[in-house]
Amino acid sequence: GKFRLPGKKALQASDTVFEVVLVDVSEQPIERPKKAKNGIIVAKKKRHTQKAQVIADRKSAQIVATAFSYGSKHDFQLFKDDGCEFAEHLRILADAGYQGLAELHENSQTPFKKSKYHALTKREKQSNRVLARKRIVIEHIFRKLKVFRILSEKYRNRRKRFALRFNLIAAIYNLELTSN
Repeated sequence: GKFRLPGKKALQASDTVFEVVLVDVSEQPIERPKKAKNGIIVAKKKRHTQKAQVIADRKSAQIVATAFSYGSKHDFQLFKDDGCEFAEHLRILADAGYQGLAELHENSQTPFKKSKYHALTKREKQSNRVLARKRIVIEHIFRKLKVFRILSEKYRNRRKRFALRFNLIAAIYNLELTSN
């Protein structure tokens, strides 16, 4: 029972132990897919990739849930398609790829983005720095997951089993976290 992820249902419960969760995506290159019957090959910037979204608890740095997609899907679209429900009191911290998250969950925070015509104010820059300091935990989680070479280099195995392998490595990471 210790060797599994808490899952999406742990985020829905009103009595959840999580207060602040972090959301981010890691992208990993894959080998060029064989041509499908319909002749469509998904490619982004001449690199074939796949994405793994991680939802983690900020306090314990424990991975709660994961989601997977092909590389050309946008981070926020992957988040919406995953259909993860969050308790109202839960605070979500995300990066700039999740603009519009406030419409789905009121208690969420993303960094301010400058526009073509308006630079960021000092207060917005300071707010972005504070958010980045809080979000660094998820970047450290990805660093620890990528110690496993299967996640850090080009993925050469069956893409159908990528989710299984990623979840197993995430469970190993959580188990190591609780044992320390």
